[in-house]
Amino acid sequence: MEWSVPKFPLDTLSDDGLDWLTEHGSWLTRAVSRTVSDGIDALTGALVAVPPWAAITVASLVTYRIGGRRVGLLTLAGLLFLWNLRLWQATVETLVLVVLATVAALAIGIPVGIACALNRRAWQAVAPVLDMMQTLPSFVYLIPALPFFGLGAVSACFATIVFSVPPVIRLTALGIRSVPAELVEACDAFGGSSTQKLVKVQLPLALPTIMAGVNQTMMLALSMVVIAAMIGAGGLGRAVWQSIQRLEAGAGFEAGIGIVIVAVILDRTTQALAARARPP
Repeated sequence: MEWSVPKFPLDTLSDDGLDWLTEHGSWLTRAVSRTVSDGIDALTGALVAVPPWAAITVASLVTYRIGGRRVGLLTLAGLLFLWNLRLWQATVETLVLVVLATVAALAIGIPVGIACALNRRAWQAVAPVLDMMQTLPSFVYLIPALPFFGLGAVSACFATIVFSVPPVIRLTALGIRSVPAELVEACDAFGGSSTQKLVKVQLPLALPTIMAGVNQTMMLALSMVVIAAMIGAGGLGRAVWQSIQRLEAGAGFEAGIGIVIVAVILDRTTQALAARARPP
């Protein structure tokens, strides 16, 4: 039995909207794409130029300082193993994309989360959007990035930012709203301004929850960077994608192990930062 009601032209409206935005905003997207691409290439080139043994040593010392001996040794062993597998450049490319996307997502998400925590109407407007963003399959985020930025790392970076930003918004808002009301009232009683209350009371107490959002955002960014290899992103994701296309199971397994190692190092490091942020 066929439908007698005409189909709502959602696909046509979406195509028309993307065409209009692409046509009228191409000057901006081209400028942004050029700038971001140059930044990614410069940062990746600079890191690749550093001898791997030196970069691994620095990374191990930094993670040792943050997370202790176990995290430092994990970083040392994991990165040495990736170097031995001849995956060092791919690992650097992945880390550059993950770090850039995470920093951008945090720069967007933390202020939005603060606004949502302090303004109920802002939260009511943003919450349904976050629900939709966290429900959409990750592959869907690749579609709108292509018309604006084309194939390559820039589209991957922007798709990753959009995909990974919801957790930090939610957890920033949750952390600030979870601050005990007595402490907020005490700050008001002593004549603290809204800015002083936010900076000296709410944000410090919400920091452990915010750091949990940072951890989730970074993990989502890593997962999306791998998927974004389908639209031309480099790194370990490209190695996995190429192994699938060529039916090279061994190469795909190596790249998959590399992604796991990078994920574990980033996860343990951000967890250690979150533990440091907790009040004694």
